Amino acid sequence: MDEHVVETVTVAPRLTAVVAQTTTWKRFPELWRELLDEVYAFVRPREELSPTPGPGPKWQNVMLYKDDAPSVEVGVLVGKRFSPEGRVVPSQLPGGPVAMTIHRGDYSGLGDAHEAVHGSAAAQELVLAGPRWEVYGHGHVEPTTEVYYLLG
Repeated sequence: MDEHVVETVTVAPRLTAVVAQTTTWKRFPELWRELLDEVYAFVRPREELSPTPGPGPKWQNVMLYKDDAPSVEVGVLVGKRFSPEGRVVPSQLPGGPVAMTIHRGDYSGLGDAHEAVHGSAAAQELVLAGPRWEVYGHGHVEPTTEVYYLLG
């Protein structure tokens, strides 16, 4: 297992364009790509929504898990508010105190990052409020994923 350093920090809310869905954990692995494709069909022709104008990667994928049902929001970070279109709606990642870590490497190891946050929170007697999210980096050689848990 890679070592995941868990930090407690305060983050600001971040604007997103998402498709929200309540599903099952069994169905989610095949559903997320479909939802993300819907979001990309909406944002790609709207470069003005990009949080990073100019050349280079425009969008960072996000997955917000609101609860354990799971009720999820799958989408991308955006730079400004917009009007909903179809199932793509404006939303935001939560702000406030969080426990977070950065996972480096293959996405199959993301579970270790989540376990590290749970272990660190338990050791520090922190209460995880429920909502958690992942922000995916653009690393092609070694992808990075930020993992956040809102603290209660």
